[in-house]
Amino acid sequence: MKHLFIASSFAIAATAWAQTPVQVQDAWTRATVGAQSSTGAFMKLTAPQATRLVEVRSPAAGIVEVHEMKLEGDVMRMRAVTALPLPAGQTVELKPGGYHVMMMDLKAPVKAGDAVPLTLVFEGADGQRQTQDVKATARAMAPMPAAPAGAGHGSGHGKH
Repeated sequence: MKHLFIASSFAIAATAWAQTPVQVQDAWTRATVGAQSSTGAFMKLTAPQATRLVEVRSPAAGIVEVHEMKLEGDVMRMRAVTALPLPAGQTVELKPGGYHVMMMDLKAPVKAGDAVPLTLVFEGADGQRQTQDVKATARAMAPMPAAPAGAGHGSGHGKH
């Protein structure tokens, strides 16, 4: 009987995961300027159970990756991450200067007011994946200051 209860508990947890989406708030992307071929997308994610953001796709870009920006010594570095942990019940903010979605090889300019489609892929502790479609509204932003010498994407655009 004890084994039946444990198996039932796992089934209930799996069912809850399949039915409870990650809450996505304030999804937005930076509008592009000129011939800019990349931009960032930002949002707040709150997962009901511990999960990970493992992939993001968009028909608006040829390459879409989750990136992390962090200060290493006195140099700000940006690199792709293979997964972004989302602790249960805690809001994780993707924002400029931190974790964000990097969209490269844009198919067309992103204009203020555009709704950019994103598909977020989450993976639960059990390895099950769930996709969630989101529209990120493009916002016109002041141009970003030039990056200091030595700043950049680290060792390229590949997953690390």
